[in-house]
Amino acid sequence: RHAGSAKPCWIQHRLADGAEYYLSLQTFEGSWQRPRGGGLNTTHLSREEIQSVVTRVTAMHDRECLWASNVTFVVRLQARLRGFLVRREFTARRHILREQRPAAIRIQACWRGYKQRRAYLERLCYLQANTDAAIKIQAGVRMWQARRKYQERLRYFRQNVSDGMGSKTAPGSVEKPLQFHQKPIRASRRPLEGKEILGERGVPSSRASADSQRWEQAAACLSSSPLPTCFGDAVGKQPPFLCLSWQIKSVIKIQAFVRANKARGDYRMLGKWGWWGPAVSTTAGGAVRGPWPPATPRHLGLAWCSSSLQTQPVYLARLIFQMPQNKSTKFMESVIFTLYNYASNPREAYLLLQLFKAALQEEIRSKVDHIHDILTGNATVIRLVVSFYRNARGQNALRQILGGPVQEVLQDKTLSIRTNPVDIYKAWINQTESQSGQKSKLPYEVSPEQALSHPEVQRRLDISIRNLLAMTDKFVSAITSSVDKIPYGMRYVARILRTSLAEKFPKASEEEIDKIVGNLLYYRFMNPAVVAPDGFDIVDISAGVTLHPDHRRNLGSIAKVLQHAAARKAFDGENVHLCGVNQYLEDTHNKFRRFISAACCVPEPEERFNVDEYSEMVAMAKPVIYITVGELINTHKLLLEHQNSIAPHHGDPLHELLEDLDELPTVQSLVGESVPSLVDSSAEQVLSQLSKMEISLTLTGKLVPAASSEESDTRSLLLSTKQMLVDVIQSQPGDSLPEILWTLASEHEEASHDHLMRRRALRDAQTPAKLKRNRSLAANNQLSMEEKKRKIIRNLRRLESLGLVDSTHQYQELIDELAKDIRNQRRYRQHRKGELLKLRQTLQGLNAKTLFYEEQIDYYNQYIKTCLDNLAASNKVSGKNKKLQSLHYTAARLFEKGVLLEIEDLPLSQFRNVIFDIIPCEESGRFQVKAKFMGIDMERFQLHYQDLLQLQYEGVAVMKMFDKAKVNVNLLIFLLNKKFFKK
Repeated sequence: RHAGSAKPCWIQHRLADGAEYYLSLQTFEGSWQRPRGGGLNTTHLSREEIQSVVTRVTAMHDRECLWASNVTFVVRLQARLRGFLVRREFTARRHILREQRPAAIRIQACWRGYKQRRAYLERLCYLQANTDAAIKIQAGVRMWQARRKYQERLRYFRQNVSDGMGSKTAPGSVEKPLQFHQKPIRASRRPLEGKEILGERGVPSSRASADSQRWEQAAACLSSSPLPTCFGDAVGKQPPFLCLSWQIKSVIKIQAFVRANKARGDYRMLGKWGWWGPAVSTTAGGAVRGPWPPATPRHLGLAWCSSSLQTQPVYLARLIFQMPQNKSTKFMESVIFTLYNYASNPREAYLLLQLFKAALQEEIRSKVDHIHDILTGNATVIRLVVSFYRNARGQNALRQILGGPVQEVLQDKTLSIRTNPVDIYKAWINQTESQSGQKSKLPYEVSPEQALSHPEVQRRLDISIRNLLAMTDKFVSAITSSVDKIPYGMRYVARILRTSLAEKFPKASEEEIDKIVGNLLYYRFMNPAVVAPDGFDIVDISAGVTLHPDHRRNLGSIAKVLQHAAARKAFDGENVHLCGVNQYLEDTHNKFRRFISAACCVPEPEERFNVDEYSEMVAMAKPVIYITVGELINTHKLLLEHQNSIAPHHGDPLHELLEDLDELPTVQSLVGESVPSLVDSSAEQVLSQLSKMEISLTLTGKLVPAASSEESDTRSLLLSTKQMLVDVIQSQPGDSLPEILWTLASEHEEASHDHLMRRRALRDAQTPAKLKRNRSLAANNQLSMEEKKRKIIRNLRRLESLGLVDSTHQYQELIDELAKDIRNQRRYRQHRKGELLKLRQTLQGLNAKTLFYEEQIDYYNQYIKTCLDNLAASNKVSGKNKKLQSLHYTAARLFEKGVLLEIEDLPLSQFRNVIFDIIPCEESGRFQVKAKFMGIDMERFQLHYQDLLQLQYEGVAVMKMFDKAKVNVNLLIFLLNKKFFKK
């Protein structure tokens, strides 16, 4: 080594006790003291340093191996973190959008409004520029429509009408079945002008009275005949003038009759349809329909009694609670709704609500001792109200309220709501075994506490609760925001229930009363539709398809939470695991209370239906109900049994009405002797059919006598006198009526009168023939002024003899009548407009009802077809369509089986020569039966499985085939099920 390059040879060692020892690497000398000359050698590594380096390197190597073995978990952790960050950012963004949503909607609305106004102005300018062309096109289209309508009408009359006596049939041709109009014939009638109702100076004209008489005649004709005469041209008779509402009701009746006969394949009754309708006919449902017999004291008494029951709801309200609960339900469904025409018009709706009000108040007064008896006692009136308002109209309201959230639950395939810990535990075990393929080591049967001890069960329960509350909140929002969609009757009954309970139980808190009202509005009215939406037509479901059990469980859990929220009932006891939902129930209950308060805020029925205490007295048309003879007799029987309870006071008018009716009527006394007996039917069957006869009963109060011919003549006399007096006063003024009548008219006044009559004659010449004034009023126009005065004087004497006017008062009564007509002319016009609006609404309602029934028929037909297809599908072997074999039986064999009873004009010894072939057709449930005699084809018969089931349902045990062979319906169905449907 060169000089100066030598390294220090001493190294330092530190002992365990902290002492320092020095060693020379050259001489291997040791010393406890630090050497004086030279430094220490620092390049020498100690044991500790070597050990620390080895440990550090080993640790680094182990860490790299650990990271390499946990790459998957690290990636999942990073994904979770990134997902959390993205969700937090999305939540913040959605929060901002929700806060700014009203501003965005306002901006969009302004922009859309600007675009719409600009488009409208452009379109308006375009139309104004092309007005002449549009008018020309419209004129051409109207001309083409009128020409086509005229040609179709002309063609129809040429084919069906000849010389006003029906269609003529050429020799050898087949007569066509009777045809009916699809729509009523519209009369050429226009609204009356104000000057036509009142004279030139505001005095009522004769034309208004004539129209009023026509309306009364049409209403009377409708109530007396169940068949429309507006179709008289189809049978060769000219119908009288009828109003539109009468024609609409007539169309309903004639279409129902035609459909019933065509459905049965019976066209014979159509040929018997005459001016006053068929004598008696049997509908498809087995009910007999026929015209009401001529009015008798008994029939008038029944009309009086029915009118009293309808207008005095306290009678029916007391009668309901006099019968057992099972009988009262049947009575209410069969009679009460029929008596009120199912609230088909405002009058019946108003009276039905009065019945509900009286019955509910009576039940609370007499049967409710504690406020909670309404909940536990299944109140009769509550059950009646809910069943009535959950009909077609109520179902439509429920569909609008609950359709959205229910559809959302059904469409969410991933939604699973399970609140039972044991069910969650079992589902978890099943899922684990399905995924692993091995049996779980956990026990299958556990208690709820044991199931909740597993973290996985708790996690799934928390997810289900969150989903449950989210979906329940949507239902609560839909219910509380749809107060106006609840039927008015339900809301009014809820209001009556609330006020009646508050009056009887003044110490009860408002919250307790709201719970009972909420039980009516939600639990009884809405809750069944939430649990079973398919049963209340809330959602559209194909025929034969049912809800999935998971969907039913989800809806049931939601309905349970809603029920607890409406009743403010917390989860405890067995449902203690749901105690976290109790706070949500408190908040939701407050929403329900606000919903109940809003639902009870409804106007009175008098304001809603525009009815007052004078409406019944001034009504022009008398109410008509359609009720069966059996229901009429049963109602009379119940009134006789409970009349002392219904009318406790002896002077009650109901006792007088029942005394007039005398004993209980029979079916024969109500139907009359004009109804022919049915062929091949026993007496009991005839009476059963006649008891189902649906009759129209015109309701008339006993204290309001029917208008007689004398009263009609008096009315005509008064009207004619007023009309002539108006003509005289217009031409010859005076201070008093006698002065005018006894003073000769001047030439100027005569000329003024003639001018007035000529103008009226010109106006009448332009009036359609059906709207012209009657002949007696028209004849008065031909009289001179002096002749009219003499006739007025004669009429005044007759009116004075009748007590209508008094000469000592200068006939002031007649002047008052004229002034009253002038004062009420505005009311007359409004009443006429209301009648026209009512007719239009009636037509719209009929169209909607027709569409509803057509949809129902389509649904039932689809359901029946599905059932028949399922029956036919059970015959398929190994998934392949195999043609069904025909059945061949001799008549003797079928006689031994009991299927064949007899064959007319054929002895029993010849049955072995008769062979019946039952051949299945391509259409499911349809068979062709061939009859052979000694190998020769005789006749064929189309047999429908549906017809057999219908006969079995109606209790018909024997039917005819080929108009000769009588077969047992039940055994024939058994044979077809066994051979073709494998049942």
